[in-house]
Amino acid sequence: MLNWDLNALYENEMALDADLSDASVRAKSFETVYKGKLKELQVNEFLESIREYEALNEKLGRIMTYAFLRFATNSEQGAFYAKYQHEQSKIAENLLFFELEFNKLSKVKQEEFIASVPMYKFYLESLMEEKPYQLSQKEERILLKKEMTSASAFSRLFDEHFSRLTFAYEGEKLSEEEILSKLQDANREVRKKAAHVFTKGIKEHQPLLGYIFNMIKTDLASECELRGYKNAEQPRHMDNKITQKSVDALVNSAERSFHLVQNYYTQKAKLLGLEELFEYDRYAPLEDSNALYDFETSQKIVLEAFAKFNPKFHEIASMAFEKGWIDVFPKERKRGGAFSHPATPSTHPYVLLNHTNTRRDLFTLAHELGHAIHQYLSRDVGYLGSDTPLTTSETASVFAEMLVFDAIKDGLSKEEKRSLYASKIEDVFSTLYRQINFTTFERKVHAHEGELDLETFNRYWMEESQKMFGKSITLSKDYALWWSYIPHFIHSPFYCYAYSYGQLLVLALYGLYKRSDKEAFVHNYTQFLSAGGSQSPKALIKKFGFDIEDEGFWQLGIGEIEILLEEFKGLCDD
Repeated sequence: MLNWDLNALYENEMALDADLSDASVRAKSFETVYKGKLKELQVNEFLESIREYEALNEKLGRIMTYAFLRFATNSEQGAFYAKYQHEQSKIAENLLFFELEFNKLSKVKQEEFIASVPMYKFYLESLMEEKPYQLSQKEERILLKKEMTSASAFSRLFDEHFSRLTFAYEGEKLSEEEILSKLQDANREVRKKAAHVFTKGIKEHQPLLGYIFNMIKTDLASECELRGYKNAEQPRHMDNKITQKSVDALVNSAERSFHLVQNYYTQKAKLLGLEELFEYDRYAPLEDSNALYDFETSQKIVLEAFAKFNPKFHEIASMAFEKGWIDVFPKERKRGGAFSHPATPSTHPYVLLNHTNTRRDLFTLAHELGHAIHQYLSRDVGYLGSDTPLTTSETASVFAEMLVFDAIKDGLSKEEKRSLYASKIEDVFSTLYRQINFTTFERKVHAHEGELDLETFNRYWMEESQKMFGKSITLSKDYALWWSYIPHFIHSPFYCYAYSYGQLLVLALYGLYKRSDKEAFVHNYTQFLSAGGSQSPKALIKKFGFDIEDEGFWQLGIGEIEILLEEFKGLCDD
């Protein structure tokens, strides 16, 4: 199947609305039974309450998954999505008291409850850490009511607007995915023209895109002020269950190794026979290869790589292909990019692709299926426990890419292998260093007093990008506009460092996998994924002997990049 089968969620809107009605009735009953009474509960009664709270949240999650997925594949479903956002928000009001009231309990009562519900231990302890930033129930209710008309509204506008954009290229109207895929073409003139067409296409929409970003920035600043966060990053770090110190260590380690990027692109310019590389040359293939990775070929490669690592991974991925978990190809009004939506533990993940038959699409398939496997494995820890922080959720996806890389490199000619290594190194740079650029760019944007004009957005973007590339790549004036199409800036401020986090973590883990008892590693790694978000990233990663607070840890991942670069250099020698 090449499109989603949403029947695992709901067979029709009648079933959807029946679940919505049931959730409304149960949520009101939940509020009546438990509001103001948590302190009076016995431990067995608290267990009943948190199970019902989890079940209600899972039901709402299922409803919103269905509505969102309909919207993701057809931007004309915006009103449908908004209807269920509104209904979900009303029902969530009845549940709002639970977390707030738990945090008002005495420390002794909290610890008594936590000891009685070990499955929810990490969730409740994390909740306690949020107490200083929680508002009164009345204030929280106001924020909940305003949510649909604040940041989420601008996020929806961004998605709807971009899904309608087309780019005029040689008589064709191409989607964002299709025009950007031409940046990997072997013909430099094709790359150059595609970059120019894309820039021209987004330039006329810059005022709107800049306004949307400013509203996201302003909304986040207001929330941080109301809740007392120290800066715009802090809520993301709390969601990710990590410290500012850990993130700063990551950023500093990455920026200190920008010379690896610059050395690579200097080498690539020589291999391409070019005196000067421009931004549209970054993904130029080293050989003029006509190899296509159509979806069937990509599917075969990924399944074989997963089977070799762990039969369980192969089993889950096979279900994804066979049972309508994946929506594969670009189409009109479908959103760009790719994702794996976890849905709920009682259903299964849903993967969105925009497959255009490039090698990059092969790795995107592996990446998103890695997410799906992680999400599916963590079902047993329940809805509240399966909500995995971004920092560890990116681990499974990037690890899956490494499995596919190793699977296809054997048996290639020296030229093909060199091209593959170049592509992999560029993917690592994109996942690690480019996301650090994004993060430091966001830091500048969110630290800026007041709204930014377009010139300032462009300047900040170029300043941070130039740090990474140095003199190895010439960034044209066109590139100054390219911040405006990055969806994570709008949907999830400060999301991007999680990719860098995951990339370096995976490189460290993959190095361990290659050098250790593979059977033991696979067992530990599968347990790591199965834990979902039921333990902290620090605790999960400690099982492999790593400390994410130690700046030296990040150097392990950077050391693996240096190994990749040395192997690539060996393939470049005559």
